[in-house]
Amino acid sequence: MSNDFAVAEPKTGRAVMIECVNLAKSFGALTAVGGLSLRVHAGELFGFLGPNGAGKTTTIKMMAGLLRPSAGTALIGGFDIQSEPLRAKSILGYIPDNPFLYEKLTGREFLNFMADLYSVTTDGRAGRIDELLRLFELYDKGNELIQGYSRGMRQKIALAGALIHSPKVIFLDEPTVGLDPKSARLMKDILRKLCNEGVTVFVSTHILEIAERMCDRFAIINKGAIVAQGTMDELRAENASSSQSLEDIFLGLTSGDEHRDLIQHLA
Repeated sequence: MSNDFAVAEPKTGRAVMIECVNLAKSFGALTAVGGLSLRVHAGELFGFLGPNGAGKTTTIKMMAGLLRPSAGTALIGGFDIQSEPLRAKSILGYIPDNPFLYEKLTGREFLNFMADLYSVTTDGRAGRIDELLRLFELYDKGNELIQGYSRGMRQKIALAGALIHSPKVIFLDEPTVGLDPKSARLMKDILRKLCNEGVTVFVSTHILEIAERMCDRFAIINKGAIVAQGTMDELRAENASSSQSLEDIFLGLTSGDEHRDLIQHLA
């Protein structure tokens, strides 16, 4: 999958598919995100972690073009999401933590609707829809109304809809919430498959054990600011430990003094 339109990072030569520069969002006197900067490369599965209220969803919505930043910029494949929204959005897919679905449509009708929204050509569209339904183990349910789908099936049809136009970048906000172990494993395997094909996946999750196993790099956000960023080895090096889990590092960076004392006492 080509990423020729993306900007190559000078030091590494790798295509930068997501770039935030001093991205900030305030709601009146409340600063939800303050001056956040990061880069995510083509084919990376990037974990975006933080406690409730840390600014994860606000950041993702700014990168996806659903919220206007108070300051800073977000580039998707080199396109500014604010000044070039159509070009940026044409190469991204977004799945919120509680995706809105048209319950009176069948799964197949929903995917056709999403294809229309993204101006997907009708040539080969039926085959693409069949491919996605099979990938998410929904082929036998494709002609059933979404209102009868389980939470896991809804999550999967939402992701299938976000993939209908073969995006280069995908944002997922808590994609494994409500999934049973089999569906969570399928979701993880599909995301890894997409990355192997060159797609960039940016995922927010509270399930740190899954994040540690599936993500290439991480950013940990707390109170609207990134407090750590890197691979597991880099995070461990920054925290002077070779044995810490992602959960240990996360709690150490985001817990208050009282919680840190408790963690140290229990350790």
